[in-house]
Amino acid sequence: MMLALHSVLRAGREEDYDREHAAVPADLLAALLRAGVRDWTIWRSGRHLFHLVDADDFARALDTLAGDPADQAWQAHMAGLVDHFEPGGDERTGALRKVWNLREQEEGDPR
Repeated sequence: MMLALHSVLRAGREEDYDREHAAVPADLLAALLRAGVRDWTIWRSGRHLFHLVDADDFARALDTLAGDPADQAWQAHMAGLVDHFEPGGDERTGALRKVWNLREQEEGDPR
């Protein structure tokens, strides 16, 4: 399942965020993969971050990661950089509501 997230950085922390994501810790990568996250890409425009996540089940991945020491340490560290995640259409995960997909339309699947 592919989903998108939108988060906002704390003012003045843009370069710090970029630097921290140049190479995230190996134990965090392993935790994400164990939780069923296949890929995660982040784009930044000013203070706004746009995440594209490919996961088996993102809600379950969040539950799994919540108990993982590597993710707990990373989230505590990121709390100093990320101000908040914008609420999305999915209350549980914060995922943004998908509006359109070229491939799905081309293949005749409206959603």
